[in-house]
Order: sequence, then structure tokens, then C-alpha cells
Amino acid sequence: MAALRRKFGEDYQVVNTNRATTFSAPVKKKRQRFVEKNGRCNVQHGNLGGETSRYLSDLFTTLVDLKWRWNLLIFILTYTIAWLVMASMWWIIAYIRGDLNHGHDSSYTPCVANVYNFPSAFLFFIETEATIGYGYRYITEKCPEGIILFLFQSLLGSIVDAFLIGCMFIKMSQPKKRAETLMFSQDAVISQRDGKLCLMFRVGNLRNSHMVSAQIRCKLIKSRQTPEGEFLPLDQCELDVGFGTGADQLFLVSPLTICHEINPKSPFFDLSQRSLMNEQFEIVVILEGIVETTGMTCQARTSYTEDEVLWGHRFLPVMSLEEGFFRVDYSQFHSTFEVPTPPYSVKEQEEKNSLPSPLSTPTALTESHGGRRDRVFSVDCINISEERGRHAGTVGRLPSKLQRMSSSGKEDLQRKVLLLSSQHSEKACSTGDLPLKLQRLSSSSVPEAENRLQLKSLKVGFEPMTQSTGDLYQHSLAPTLSPAPVPMHSPLLSAGRPEDNLPPKLRKMNADR
Repeated sequence: MAALRRKFGEDYQVVNTNRATTFSAPVKKKRQRFVEKNGRCNVQHGNLGGETSRYLSDLFTTLVDLKWRWNLLIFILTYTIAWLVMASMWWIIAYIRGDLNHGHDSSYTPCVANVYNFPSAFLFFIETEATIGYGYRYITEKCPEGIILFLFQSLLGSIVDAFLIGCMFIKMSQPKKRAETLMFSQDAVISQRDGKLCLMFRVGNLRNSHMVSAQIRCKLIKSRQTPEGEFLPLDQCELDVGFGTGADQLFLVSPLTICHEINPKSPFFDLSQRSLMNEQFEIVVILEGIVETTGMTCQARTSYTEDEVLWGHRFLPVMSLEEGFFRVDYSQFHSTFEVPTPPYSVKEQEEKNSLPSPLSTPTALTESHGGRRDRVFSVDCINISEERGRHAGTVGRLPSKLQRMSSSGKEDLQRKVLLLSSQHSEKACSTGDLPLKLQRLSSSSVPEAENRLQLKSLKVGFEPMTQSTGDLYQHSLAPTLSPAPVPMHSPLLSAGRPEDNLPPKLRKMNADR
């Protein structure tokens, strides 16, 4: 390609003449992350104004939070400046006392022996501060100001050493490097587990030393707008990864798959495979624990954007059983494979399951019609229910009701019999199912009615003692309503009309009417 460009010029381009060229979809622009994959929070604080003085009030934490290059620079500059300042003070004392002019006079007693210029004063300070003590330069007893400066130098040196060396030690022992040996999977997956749709990701520990009291938490970072119109940028929502069941407490000796069940309480309740392409969110994962070797708390973080959530995938297993131990294959730690997963959200699946099945529609319609018939019958019997309490002892007054029914309203009775026969319930065996007029007639001549009832029961024999008028007419209309055979011993077949089965007194009363 470079030779062709040199031959034909820089404007030369390769054109693909294949007609079966497939054009890939435009790559989605990578958006800004709130938390990077390595756990660094992508947030910068600006326009602090006069609040910068707060950093100086906590100088030790400020030095620890600085980067290593700035810590080393501060470390070197602090010691260099302190050494130069203290060496200058020793040189000034020697200059004021005139020891520089009698440097090689053996009869003269200086403040500091063998200090007659600035380099010799600097060497004396280094020997004193580092407790080297070569013995050639020393303080004499005729220099009180030198003794005071020596005490001040010892105190200041101890403070500087404690501050800077402690700062460097804390920074070196920080568990941030321990967090680098805690792994998170590159992608999160959504698939079914135990019949439920779940969001899953994998965590692992590369070291043999354990994480004591390891706990994991998840936060959903997503902008939203409240019903009042307030816009909440980067709103944080908690994702349940087993807080109620204790599944968030990890025994991290081998890679574990963390599972978030998508249910009505989950913010992903209405998330489907199609809507996942248009969503914008970020899942921040926080793993905390105590480093077993140092006892310090360690925190590892990572995040997953909507582009890093794979629908219908599952992680490959990484554990294998060897002879006497278990082996973890970290080469398959980030690998996934596709599994059959419904593309619908949990909300859509629940709505679909709540809809009635087409096979059960006729049954539902039949039940609705039956309920309608029940309502019709109950409307007809409103007045009857009111009178039921007044005539509670009218169960055995059937002969007078039969007399009233045989004389009037046969057509109305047949209509009620048809309504009663259409219901899937037991036959009416009380006077509450009869018209109010029959109940009033049945309330008269109670002793005679009881006697007639006893005769009727002896004559019929196999029929219930409290049989209602509806039952009698149902038996009389049975040949016309249904082709079922009627027993030959039935007393209803021996008479052409129902009145023939009544006692003589009742037949006479019917004839008079």
C-alpha cells in the first residue's frame, strides 16, 4: 500500500468493488464513565475558592493522597532545606564568635571544633543529625548558644523524620495495590437462574491470602427526573445482591458469580433486550474486605455500562477438580457463552402470565352467565328473604303452598323451575324459595298442614319430607325437558295432573276457587 501511494500519490485510495459488501452499523460513541474500570472515580473538584485552606489543616492526609512523584519531591526538598538551614545556623554562630578566623589556632577554643567555613559547618550538622559522630568536629563547653541550637536541632529532626517517614510508610502500605489483585469480569450478563431473570458478574482473588469479612455492594448510577420536575443527575440507587439473605458476605477463595435478581423491587423490572440498547446507566461494584496479612481495610471498585451488559449470556466455569486440590483457570474468567433467554422484561412476562388463557375463555363466560342467573334469581327473592325471618318455622307447610300454586300462577312457576334447574346447585328445599303469597297461605292451618305432610311422606316413601313445589313440578316436567327415563314406581306417573295427588280437602278447595 505504501508503494502504491508513492507511485500514484497520496490521494490514492483502495475501493472495494464487491457488490456483496455488508455495511456495519456505526460504532456507538463511548460515553463518559463515572467510575473507570480500574476503580478510579472520574470526578474533579473545581472552584473551591477559600476552601483550599482545609487541605492544609489536614496536611498529613493531603501528603498521603498525593501522587508518588510529588511525595518524593516533597521528601527530598524538606530534608535538603532543613539541612541547609541548620548548617547555616551553625556557620552563623561560628562567624559571630570569630571562630572562622582562628580555625587553625591550637590555643583558641572555638564553639565547634574544626569548623572554619560553611562546608565544615554542613558536615558537622549531617554528622550530628545522622548520629554518625566521626569525632573530629564536636561542641565545646564554652558555647552555650551551640548547646541550645543542638537541642533544637535534635527536636526538629525527630519531628521531620516522624512526619515524612511516617507519610512514606503509610503510602507504601496502602491496600490500593492489594486491590489490583482482585479481579472483576469485563462484562456483566443477564440470563435466567433458578427460573428467575438475574443480572450477574464475576469476582475473583488472585492471591492465596484471603479477604477477611469480604462484602460486596452495587450501585446503579442513572439520571432521572422526579414527578415534580426535578432533574437528578447521576442519581444513585442500591442494587440488592443478597443483603437480606447474607449472599453479599463473600468467602472469596475462588471466583464467585454475584447475582442480582430482577423482581418488582429492582430498577431493572421493565428492562428488556430491546430497551437495553437505548438505556444509559452505569453499575458501580464495590468490594470491601480486610487484608489478612496487614489487617487493613481494602476496597476494590469497577463499573459496567449498558454496553458491557450482555443479554442472554452466562459465564464459563473456571473450577476443575484435580488430584487432591481444585484448580482455577483464570484464562476463562471473562469468557461467556449464549444461553436461551426470553427477550422480554420481567414486567412483560408477569403481565403475560396474568392474562387468561384462550382455552379457559368459554369457562369464564359460562361462569359469568351463571353468576348473572344467580343475580336474577336473587332479585326475584328479595321480598322472600325479608319474610324468611318472620316465618322460620314454615318448613313443614308444603300442602298449603301446593294448594296455592295449583290454583294460580302455573306459568310463573314453570319459569322459576327452569331458572332453578339451570343452576349448578342443590334444589330448593325451603319456603324461602317460594313466592311471598304462597308463604302467607302456608302460614295458616299449621296442624292440618303437618298432618297432610305426614300422609304425603308415607305415600311417597322415597321422596324427601321437606320437598318443595319446585321439585314436584321439576319431576312432572322431566319428560319434556330431558329424555332421561323416569322410574316406573314414581307416584307422579300415576296421575295425569298434580292436583290428583293432593288430599281430598285440598282438591275441594281448588275446585271452589
